[in-house]
Order: sequence, then C-alpha cells, then structure tokens
Amino acid sequence: MKNQNIEIKSPPKLFKETQSLIQEISDKLDGDFISYWISMNSRMVGDDTIAFYEIVKNNKTKDKLYLFIKSDGGSGEASLRIVNLLRKFYKEIVALIPLDCASAATMLALGADVIQMGPLAYLTAIDTSITHALSPVDSFNDRVSVSQNELSRVIKLWDQSKNDNDNNPFVEIYKYLHPLVIGSVDRATSLSIKLTTDILSYHQKDLNLAQEISNRLNAEYPSHSYPITIVEARKLGLNAQELSDEINKLLLELNQWYSEMAQMAYTDFDEANYHDNEILKVVEGLNFKLFYQKDKDWHYRSEERRWIPMNDESSWRKMSVENGKIEEKSFYVR
Repeated sequence: MKNQNIEIKSPPKLFKETQSLIQEISDKLDGDFISYWISMNSRMVGDDTIAFYEIVKNNKTKDKLYLFIKSDGGSGEASLRIVNLLRKFYKEIVALIPLDCASAATMLALGADVIQMGPLAYLTAIDTSITHALSPVDSFNDRVSVSQNELSRVIKLWDQSKNDNDNNPFVEIYKYLHPLVIGSVDRATSLSIKLTTDILSYHQKDLNLAQEISNRLNAEYPSHSYPITIVEARKLGLNAQELSDEINKLLLELNQWYSEMAQMAYTDFDEANYHDNEILKVVEGLNFKLFYQKDKDWHYRSEERRWIPMNDESSWRKMSVENGKIEEKSFYVR
C-alpha cells in the first residue's frame, strides 16, 4: 500500500562511522572482533547464524574472538547454533557486555570462556516463556506469553493456602490456560535447561557445575528480567571479569551509532495504514556489516482490533568495501 506521492522514510546505515569504531576497538584487542546488536523491537533467531557465518568466513585472522553482545533475548536454539558456529572457527571466545544481555543473549554469553562486563552490564535469568497459538489474548487481542515460573508460583500459592475442600488447582487454571499451553511451557523449560548445559559444555569441563549453573539460571530467580550483575555472575560460578574502561567507552559509542541506525522509520499514509522501514539488528566485523531491515506495510483491521502486515519485503542487507567503494546489496536468507 505504498503511496508513490509520499517519500518513504529510511534510517541511516552509518557504515563509515561504525567501521571506524570497530577498527579502533580491534586495534586494542588481541583477537578478532564481531558485534551482535539487536534492537529492543527484535529478537535473536536461528537465521542470525548465517549472518555470523558470512562475517567469520571472510574475517577470521586469529584464534581468539571478542564478541560484543547487546540484546533482550530471543531463541535459545539460536544461541546454541551461534556458539557451535563460532567454536568451529575460534579456540577462545570473550564476550564483551557493556549493556543488556538478557535471556537468550545470556545463553549466548555463557558460550564464552570469559564474560567481561561493564558498569551498566547485566545478564538475566533464562526461565522460558512461550507464546502459544492457544495462549490467552490481551486487551490488544495479541497472544500473551506464559512462563513455567508463573505457573509454578500459582500452584505453590494454592498449595500453601488450600483447605480440605479445595479442588485440584488445574480445575481453575484450565479455565484460563489451555492444557496444551501448560504442556508446551513445561517442555520449553526442559529445553532451556538442556540448551544452557550444552552451551556451557563447549568450554566448561566440569559438567556438574554446568548443570548447576543451568538449573539456577532457570529456576532460582523470581523475575525473568532480574539483573545479574558481575557480582552475582561470579557467585553463579561464571568466569566474569571487569570490562576495561577504554573498551567499555568505545562499545557504548558503538551502541549509540547502532541505536541511531535503529531509529523508528514509520511513514504514515493515513490513520489505518503506515510503512515500517526500521533496522532491527546488526552483525558487523571489520569491512563487513550485515543488518536486518523491516520493509513492510501495516494495515489496521478494525473488526479484529489488530494490525496486519502487508507487502513484506524485509530482508538482510550486506555492506562491504569492494574496490575501495562501499557496496550495499541484498543478503538472502530463506
């Protein structure tokens, strides 16, 4: 529904700006450097692994990798795939965490031999929540996520306050949650524990410790977003170290450029239609930048009280230096 008479807003790509910083950061490190930055409006998915492969196959020069991670989370399976890929190329991995590294991003960081954290950095618990096709809907008619932790706490509270005449708690729970949703949440939790343990096992030789860390991250914290700072990370048994002030400063500057790239890029046609051109994620190394950009129309279907996508041409884009010139082209992932 693109209106030819309206100019579509497009966010900046900032290749020269981010490459200059990445060169400066790389000069201060004794290994290769890759940044993995995801907007708060996106999440980690399995296809991100292909973007990583495109970077490392062209960029690997050393056996040690410094990986800058900034993300609110996403797919745990994606974390395992990325760790598996990077371990094929690098003998040692150091995770650089200046800001949020939550949920599945925490799982990715666990695949590193060392986790370097700045003063604003935090990891989180990784207890799983899912949005099932049979999940309840919210006031916007969107499916809501359900977590194992929430279910366990409901049952625990019922058990603490029940009397002899109370029924099984699931009699009431089933009025709000479909049994298949509950089964899927339990299955997802088991998957999360296994994924975390498998990721840790790439460098953690003490498998009992790997299992203990996994169990604690999945069950010990009362909130999925509980901020695990460097002090708590060390208590968990993780090899967490202070990120140098110099590198932390440069990474925060890099985050500023990525945040500018990921600015809202909405073009309004009318009250029920707009176009979204937002950049959602970046995977970047020296001389190569890959980013995923939305390119779709949205239409508000009033009878369903929800926005639906139309004319979706969203895709990965690749920028690189070829023959002294900056080239941008589509990078197809299907």
